[in-house]
Amino acid sequence: MHSRKIMIGLMFLCIVNILKAQSYNGFLTDNYSGVNSVISNPANIVDSRFKLDINLVGVSAFFGNDYFGLDLKDAFNDFSETLDNAERSPSRNNFLSSNIDVLGPSILFNIDDKNSIAFFTRGRGFFNLIDIDGATLDKEGGFDENEDFSIREGFVSGAANFWTEIGVSYARVLIDKEQHFLKGGLTIKYLKGLGSTYIRSNNLGIDYDSNTRTLATQGEFIYGNTGGLDDQGNGDGLFDSDENDGDIGFGADIGVVYEWRPDPASYTKMDNKGNAIIDKGANKYKLKFGVSVTDIGEIRNKNGVDQTYDLNRTQDIDNFDGASLGEALAQNFDLIGERIQSPNSKLPTALHTNADWNINSKFYLNLNADIPLTIKNNINTNRILNQVSLTPRFESAWLGFYSPFSVVQGAGFQWGAGFRAGPIYMGSGSIMSTLLGQKTKALDLYAGIKVPIYHYKLRDKDNDGIENRSDNCPDVAGPIENNGCPWKDTDGDGVLDKDDDCPAEVGPKENKGCPWKDTDGDGILDKDDDCPEEVGTIQNKGCPDADGDGIVDKDDRCPNIAGRIENKGCPDTDGDTLVDIDDSCPNTAGPIRNNGCPEVTVEVQKQLNSYAKTILFDTGKSTIKSESLSVMVDIIRILTEYPNANFTVEGHTDSVGSATSNQRLSEARANSVRDFLIKEGITSNRLSAKGYGEDKPIATNANRNGRKQNRRVEINLMK
Repeated sequence: MHSRKIMIGLMFLCIVNILKAQSYNGFLTDNYSGVNSVISNPANIVDSRFKLDINLVGVSAFFGNDYFGLDLKDAFNDFSETLDNAERSPSRNNFLSSNIDVLGPSILFNIDDKNSIAFFTRGRGFFNLIDIDGATLDKEGGFDENEDFSIREGFVSGAANFWTEIGVSYARVLIDKEQHFLKGGLTIKYLKGLGSTYIRSNNLGIDYDSNTRTLATQGEFIYGNTGGLDDQGNGDGLFDSDENDGDIGFGADIGVVYEWRPDPASYTKMDNKGNAIIDKGANKYKLKFGVSVTDIGEIRNKNGVDQTYDLNRTQDIDNFDGASLGEALAQNFDLIGERIQSPNSKLPTALHTNADWNINSKFYLNLNADIPLTIKNNINTNRILNQVSLTPRFESAWLGFYSPFSVVQGAGFQWGAGFRAGPIYMGSGSIMSTLLGQKTKALDLYAGIKVPIYHYKLRDKDNDGIENRSDNCPDVAGPIENNGCPWKDTDGDGVLDKDDDCPAEVGPKENKGCPWKDTDGDGILDKDDDCPEEVGTIQNKGCPDADGDGIVDKDDRCPNIAGRIENKGCPDTDGDTLVDIDDSCPNTAGPIRNNGCPEVTVEVQKQLNSYAKTILFDTGKSTIKSESLSVMVDIIRILTEYPNANFTVEGHTDSVGSATSNQRLSEARANSVRDFLIKEGITSNRLSAKGYGEDKPIATNANRNGRKQNRRVEINLMK
């Protein structure tokens, strides 16, 4: 019936092309999603786990709404009954939304450790129908011509866009400092429009009178596409390559990722030269945060039309014609406005935030939010749905499992599951809630195949910090100095060869692994021998005691002369407490202050001078008379008793004769006595001689007796 066709057209074919999945839900949280991860954040491609990743093809489809609650069992039993059995939730502003995302041949590779690049191809389609009255959707199957009906739609808008992308992404490490790691990325993409169609109504109303079989419509209706319409409203522009050649544009994505890496040592190993190696095959973070803005840009539509129709009329439904929406509008309503160029197709610009927690080495928990940034009701504008997902996952290089729990705008709670096994990935963000629940308002599915080439993950089986390929002993821990092998103990004495001075001989640690020697051959080991290079006795701990005084030679000041312990092995012959080797007078007791020699007392000085004064000389000469020899012997005896004392021999005369001759005579006689004493054994450095002439008389020179006293020699102690 014509009426059935009209209703299908007025609903903009909203359920003809139901698409399925918000792109790759769950898979893109995986650190091994490779080149696919550029979709959500271009920064992901640097410092990835891949040397090279080639995606052959991947398809992701999504359908979400807040009107139909579908039972998946109906689709398996009889697909035609799926909508008939659907649970309905009509409201004044229901919506339908779907998209399809085909990732074609794409490649990721590393320029170096800090720079990566990716090239990708992609085909995409978006469909949105916004603010449609649930009563309208109730008529998706047509209406009964024998019953009245009335629709007050008011404002409704929708758009369908299809395009392809060729993109290049560049990402770079921005900060790599101890625990903090930051990377950023940018994608530039060339867009080629395949076609777009959109509608927008204002104050749309439809009333049908079954008695008169008339259809009364009201309001204004805008309809446009990039292919253009002929006078009969034919041609919707979708996938019309001739009509869409000029529909091109450019887009961009930008993003950053921060990673907190609290344990740098855990992913840093050494080679056999001690150089640090970063494990490129390992995930290094405990927490990761990412933010990106994707799909910045638009497709410039150079062709197509934008038409506005006046719907205010009443007409017989038997005269109402049109197999499509374009035909129905052109053939039944007045065209009141037209533009020869469609509005540009706005990309579904969105903000993505992501937080990833590495619970342990292979288990993660991810929190992701997708937020649309395009204005909801803008004409010919694509828009994603708000979505928040919490995804626990297990991941290793060749195997991954993930199960996202999501809340999708209007569609409510969704529970999905997915896996990655080598080159294959497959999943759904709603499969679990669809299977376990009776009704679902969102359906999605994705699958793909790729060629992953991973970074080699550094292994350190023995945990000695040296990666296995550089470790000469990968199963046993050892130091880098020994190429990762433990040090040997060749002689088994408990001292490692590196510390053992005698690696082939058993010896104690205290002697650096060498056996103790007996250098002097006295039967006492050097470790117990206080004199290892001198033959000694056990009683003396290996030391000799040559003089047998009980004091070993090394401690004996007089090792060849027996002495007492208190004198450090030396004798003290005169008993004056000064041992003989330090005693200038070892045979005569004397105080220490005088080096062990006796001191000259006043009495001794007097005795010495009483002898000296009796020395007789030939008259007028310095020759000592023979009768004075006995006196000289007494003087020598006294001087010998005080070997440390020094003396001055002084000569004096009377005043007879000239002073000059007396001075010479006194000097001559003093020197004559000094020379005699030296000749008889008194050391010369102990004696000096000086003449005073007649200058120091001790008596009067006025008489003979006085002059006799003044003619004298004195021997005085030098002080």
